[in-house]
Amino acid sequence: MSPGNVAVKKKTPPSSGDKQHPIGLDIGTANIVVYMDERTDAGVQMEANAFFTVPSMPNTRKILEDKSVRFFEKENCLHILGTAAETFSNILGGATRRPMENGLVNLREDDGIHVIQAILDPMLPEPVQKDHSLWFSVPGDPIDRQGAVIFNESIFKTYLKGRGYMPRPINEAMAVVMSELSDQHATGIGISMGGGMCNVCFSYLSIPAVTYSIQKGGDFIDQTVGRSVGESATKIKSIKEQALDLGVAPRNNIEHGLHAAYDDLFATLADSLAKGLRGSDNMPRLSQAVPIVLSGGTVLPPGSRERFETILNEIDLPIRIATVMQARDPLYATARGAYLMAAADES
Repeated sequence: MSPGNVAVKKKTPPSSGDKQHPIGLDIGTANIVVYMDERTDAGVQMEANAFFTVPSMPNTRKILEDKSVRFFEKENCLHILGTAAETFSNILGGATRRPMENGLVNLREDDGIHVIQAILDPMLPEPVQKDHSLWFSVPGDPIDRQGAVIFNESIFKTYLKGRGYMPRPINEAMAVVMSELSDQHATGIGISMGGGMCNVCFSYLSIPAVTYSIQKGGDFIDQTVGRSVGESATKIKSIKEQALDLGVAPRNNIEHGLHAAYDDLFATLADSLAKGLRGSDNMPRLSQAVPIVLSGGTVLPPGSRERFETILNEIDLPIRIATVMQARDPLYATARGAYLMAAADES
């Protein structure tokens, strides 16, 4: 594997000569986030978890290196990594490929694990000391596929140990609770709506009582609408992220499709919440209402929180909800929660 130069959204991580901070890592279907210190630009990094393949030619390889675009070469192809892959896809009209699908490693992509490692390699600093604390997110078991996440956890734990870290897993939605509900004694429901799945955790005093996931998320929206209007999922994703407002009436066919797909996702999630909580033997018996906090890239469009709350209010839940709130920074909430757990290790 021949790596090119690194290109990340924020500054490169501290070198091993610097004081090393605890690390929180969120490896999502759509994005990878490394969280080390929220006080500096270099302390929070994000890359798209995607790649785009172009033919390998000497001039192309040199131009990519000059432009600081990260890639690796295999079998006469250049695999462009991360956020740059989405840029190339939008310009050239092809589709990006994902090393993960529905929240789990995509075993149909032969190079998937190598792509994730190639994206992660420059984002993580070399540990200053052996067994440096790093917490990383893992999804909850899909409601219809128990045990499906074990392979994911094993792959990433092996990679991180090989880098010299002491990796510890944390449920993705539990990390959201730790990040956003500390003033509520880590009691409430965290929901992480990512690209490949929605993760749910009902936490009581920082104990994850109920956890699960549904394998439906932002990618479902992009693909469903794309098929309906004859556009690529990558283009729909771009429109969703840049122009969609769920609080405003749709103005064209694409926006009509996005509104309908969001309603479908929110209804599925709300229904799963009622069934998941009611059917769990671990459901806390609380008299007080609890908050719900929403995170993940899928809730970034304005009006998402209000739309979900409206649909949730039509569902009979076995617990009272005090409020539905959005994470302070939905893209970073999971990684931040993992970071706080790593910081607690070192305090």
